[in-house]
Amino acid sequence: MSVRIATPDDLDQVLALAVDFYAEDGFTTPKDRLADHLAHLLVSDAAHAAVVEEDGVIVAFGISTSSYGLEDGLIAELEDLYVAPGARRRGLAAELIEDSARWAAAIGAARLEIVIAPNGQDVTHLFEIYRKKGFVDEGRRILARPLG
Repeated sequence: MSVRIATPDDLDQVLALAVDFYAEDGFTTPKDRLADHLAHLLVSDAAHAAVVEEDGVIVAFGISTSSYGLEDGLIAELEDLYVAPGARRRGLAAELIEDSARWAAAIGAARLEIVIAPNGQDVTHLFEIYRKKGFVDEGRRILARPLG
């Protein structure tokens, strides 16, 4: 097993994992919107989608995006990271995190960020996982205003 870049041919398998991920974590984005967004991300120059495949089946994915802002210039965000339940506790998430960090460094990003969204769940264990991978809690909060 190794991390590789996802292609449009991986859409159906990654979408199935994304649907499971969103259901597991309490996100409510409908499947058709996930499919549209994923199709865009798989071909976007501003995104990096990576997968881990085992015996022809994708068992994990990570999606990172880039943006440019006044404070830091180019930054990257590891937006989605999911490992199928049967493939957990084998270091796949760590591989995907490092893959995202390599991509971010390669595009010249000043930093790699991750947003942890609790959606009513206890996610305190995630803070420790990401701290061990070099992430620092800066105490920032994200406020969102839905536009549509």
